[in-house]
Amino acid sequence: MMEQRIVYLSSAYLAPISWFSKLLTYDKVIIEQYDHYIKQTYRNRCNIAGPGGVLPLSIPTVKPVSLKCSMKDIEISDHGNWRHLHWNAIESAYNSTPFFEYYKDDFRPFYEKKYHYLLDFNEELCRLICELIDITPHIERSIEYKTTFDSNEYDYREIIHPKKDFREADPSFMPRPYYQVFESKHGFLPNLSIIDLLFNMGPESLLVLVKR
Repeated sequence: MMEQRIVYLSSAYLAPISWFSKLLTYDKVIIEQYDHYIKQTYRNRCNIAGPGGVLPLSIPTVKPVSLKCSMKDIEISDHGNWRHLHWNAIESAYNSTPFFEYYKDDFRPFYEKKYHYLLDFNEELCRLICELIDITPHIERSIEYKTTFDSNEYDYREIIHPKKDFREADPSFMPRPYYQVFESKHGFLPNLSIIDLLFNMGPESLLVLVKR
């Protein structure tokens, strides 16, 4: 019997395509909840394609009492009316895509309901996206913070990162170009949030992920 291949990932807000590609590559996915929270990562931000190019969206968080606060304890802040701003940005970026009208009612409630913890919010969004793409990955939360890994375990917790060039940090990920509504203006923008793929390609999103 072949050994299960297990990948460790950080929690991510509307994660990039490279993150979702791991859900199809590995037998089991462990989402880290005991890592120390770090700002300016995909834990609380995503990149979408707007009329002006790549547009980062960041969820404000309540300042933790300790620098060593675990991801599972990070609370979402209501600062700056971010839910309204994020939904407006997503709608502005994707309302002319082929599938925004089809999926928007699935996503809008996430910007109307208040979630207390960032990890829960990210997890619920991930669950929805998996349903829409029609994938059923085996996902669990971590039970401890691991620093050593077996030969069948792969650690991508800090490799998939908005400040790292995925071409260098993760050469196993080969982005497959797909239709983007602003491509004629900016060229193809690789490894954006999974919603860029979903709103542009709809049910064919899975084919793009499989052909990476």
